[in-house]
Amino acid sequence: MPDEPVLLTERTEGVLTLTLNRPRRKNALDPALWSALGEALADAGTDPEVRAVVLTGAGGDFCAGADLSARAGESAPPHPLHRMRKINDIALLLHELPKPTVAKVDGVAVGAGWNLALGCDLVVATPRARFSQIFARRGLSLDFGGSWQLPRLVGLQQAKRLALLAEMIDAAQAERLGLVTWLVAAEELDAFVADLGRRLAAGPPVAQAQNKALLNEGVDRTLRDALTNEARAQTVNFATEDAPAALAAFNEKREPEFTGEWAVK
Repeated sequence: MPDEPVLLTERTEGVLTLTLNRPRRKNALDPALWSALGEALADAGTDPEVRAVVLTGAGGDFCAGADLSARAGESAPPHPLHRMRKINDIALLLHELPKPTVAKVDGVAVGAGWNLALGCDLVVATPRARFSQIFARRGLSLDFGGSWQLPRLVGLQQAKRLALLAEMIDAAQAERLGLVTWLVAAEELDAFVADLGRRLAAGPPVAQAQNKALLNEGVDRTLRDALTNEARAQTVNFATEDAPAALAAFNEKREPEFTGEWAVK
């Protein structure tokens, strides 16, 4: 409906779910949705009550990529480079978000929509999910981080195959390539992601942020760089109440409760 928000938000037990809400366009990203998504990710990054983020789409599809038709209605369209810089800022927000992120994928995830899913830390998909780096079919090249993500996830040769042929692949093939973390029956998707979100949200927030950054950065670093970063991150963890809380819980044979609070006052 015209008066419905293009991005739905829901909070449950520390998990923020962001639902792309343009189902009639298979949740294609128009300027309003891009803007709403960027604002929501920026807010989530600084909100201590948000411990994990789930990205999904309404109406049985994840995201059909950028809505190219939306540009036709712009009276004074911005320069393409300006538009791409704004989109790039959102890709960086997602990549650098200091919270675990999960893509919950049903239906199509193509173009920037697929790279939006790949920008998340974990991807849960149903057998109905279909994926394509569709850019070449539109006379375009990869964007929203696809040229960086794909070679790291599948290797250079498979990345070139996906980009150059722009073919549609099914969820089983995406899982075999390492582009889907879990393949879950459609009727089990909601429960599976809800449980996954709760488990991620229950983790130590400072340590989780450190783990995510270390793994993201370690791909391009030497072992010496990685060890230096690990030492720095571990020192930060020692300054929180989470490490002592975990030790106490271990000794008392119970599950720890993590807050991320500083131990040094």
